[in-house]
Amino acid sequence: MPLTFADVGEENRIQRVGGKPEVRAHLENLGFVTGGSVTVISTIGGNLIVNVKDSRVAISKEMASKIMV
Repeated sequence: MPLTFADVGEENRIQRVGGKPEVRAHLENLGFVTGGSVTVISTIGGNLIVNVKDSRVAISKEMASKIMV
């Protein structure tokens, strides 16, 4: 399922990162790599604040929909 459907506070394992190659590279630079863990901290207007690799990152709904957990 896409990260946008993940429950707040639940730790999820990243199964796949989709999108164009430049989008995938950007997300991987932020720490969204296959097999990594990600936790949704909060949602604001559809956008997400997530905990990935011991840092908090804000990502748009469009970017979050490309991350499968």
